[in-house]
Amino acid sequence: MRPRPGAPGVAAAAALLLLLLPRARADEHEHTYQDKEEVVLWMNTVGPYHNRQETYKYFSLPFCVGSKKSISHYHETLGEALQGVELEFSGLDIKFKDDVMPATYCEIDLDKEKRDAFVYAIKNHYWYQMYIDDLPIWGIVGEADENGEDYYLWTYKKLEIGFNGNRIVDVNLTSEGKVKLVPNTKIQMSYSVKWKKSDVKFEDRFDKYLDPSFFQHRIHWFSIFNSFMMVIFLVGLVSMILMRTLRKDYARYSKEEEMDDMDRDLGDEYGWKQVHGDVFRPSSHPLIFSSLIGSGCQIFAVSLIVIIVAMIEDLYTERGSMLSTAIFVYAATSPVNGYFGGSLYARQGGRRWIKQMFIGAFLIPAMVCGTAFFINFIAIYYHASRAIPFGTMVAVCCICFFVILPLNLVGTILGRNLSGQPNFPCRVNAVPRPIPEKKWFMEPAVIVCLGGILPFGSIFIEMYFIFTSFWAYKIYYVYGFMMLVLVILCIVTVCVTIVCTYFLLNAEDYRWQWTSFLSAASTAIYVYMYSFYYYFFKTKMYGLFQTSFYFGYMAVFSTALGIMCGAIGYMGTSAFVRKIYTNVKID
Repeated sequence: MRPRPGAPGVAAAAALLLLLLPRARADEHEHTYQDKEEVVLWMNTVGPYHNRQETYKYFSLPFCVGSKKSISHYHETLGEALQGVELEFSGLDIKFKDDVMPATYCEIDLDKEKRDAFVYAIKNHYWYQMYIDDLPIWGIVGEADENGEDYYLWTYKKLEIGFNGNRIVDVNLTSEGKVKLVPNTKIQMSYSVKWKKSDVKFEDRFDKYLDPSFFQHRIHWFSIFNSFMMVIFLVGLVSMILMRTLRKDYARYSKEEEMDDMDRDLGDEYGWKQVHGDVFRPSSHPLIFSSLIGSGCQIFAVSLIVIIVAMIEDLYTERGSMLSTAIFVYAATSPVNGYFGGSLYARQGGRRWIKQMFIGAFLIPAMVCGTAFFINFIAIYYHASRAIPFGTMVAVCCICFFVILPLNLVGTILGRNLSGQPNFPCRVNAVPRPIPEKKWFMEPAVIVCLGGILPFGSIFIEMYFIFTSFWAYKIYYVYGFMMLVLVILCIVTVCVTIVCTYFLLNAEDYRWQWTSFLSAASTAIYVYMYSFYYYFFKTKMYGLFQTSFYFGYMAVFSTALGIMCGAIGYMGTSAFVRKIYTNVKID
């Protein structure tokens, strides 16, 4: 498009763009290369194999760097910075389609201190990660002999790089050159590069890192099928029981309407109709309750959108893209939080709506950031790469104050104005009805504890695959399964909370709001208990840093899951309660 006369700003921008275009070079961002063009080998992190999150900068071990001039790397995304990606230039001279014969690139002057650092790394099974054109490569630092007395360092990196046209599609590393670690000696580090033509398509180059035999195992398919059978059975059971029971209730209440006052007084009145004047009474602590419901609706929206995006786009191919996407979607869906939380608080007669908005907006960010900053102190003490930079902390705080809070305000105003009127089908009595005594298993505390068992049973197999992909070296890519599990979890949660609420109301206990929320949210307790089992029996993690990282973020994950399930359970139960009291004649 030609710049229009009188548009100097556009013309200047176009001129600047044209000035920069000849200087632009193909690189790892474009993933296209010309012959003999520089290919950068980035050294990322090093750490113990059994502690995936305990990582350190590659050059925190006394490795030497190549002679080529250093290139600085900046965190390109927020997710990359939060995940502890610390790319440093290796100094190795690698050019596209240009083979390199075995050559020494640097020399380590091994004194006692450096030897002790390498010995410690080998004892703890340290291995390192590198990147070429965004393709990850892993290598082992060294190994010990059978007696554990002598230690050896791998000194020769043999790189085989596959190319298809002008793109890199495959990278393999072979570690050779085992050298015994002896103090006061010099160790030469060497490398070679072999380029070979490959038939792998660029779009399929990450397939080698996936593990279909693990994620698409028959057990995974069977667990999904089993959960679907549970859903069908549960929905059928709930529908049959409630329909038949409610039909009998409606018939009994209609018969009571035809009685005169004397017969009605002598009759045995019981059941959920008796609490019609209290069932829509505001919940206790409405400010906290409405904030939790709003946050739960937002977490559900974020989960749904991120899973759909992950199904469409292969987010695992870019470093930190999943976390960056989740942060962006969470910020963008803040109006959902404000709308549902603000409208519920207005319907319950709340007047401190600004305070409710602040609590709803910062409930989840405060929990996540508080846990992250606590773990960050431990990471700083360990000098780990997981230590969050100060600039990243400031960026997260800016997102909370300048994106999440204003959008939450917009949602709150819309919620209060569009659906903030308490249009309940029954009037609320001025004086609360006394709650009669009931059997122990009908108490809200018991219902809450039992309510999370079935939802957890529908997802715990998927929890194993998700935990393994996050805490072990697997790339989760079967987001279709995750979507099915999310749908199953929602259906099971709503069915269970409806049944629990019906029993509670039938016992003439109108405290259903918190009971429906907590009975669904108790799923989080079982997930967190399962995380203990997974830690002690499925992993070999050790040390303060990895343990605090594991249990800290598992607490965040479980709490967020619980808030989401609680909100789903409450929303489904609220529709059910409104429906049954709309269809019965109230004096």
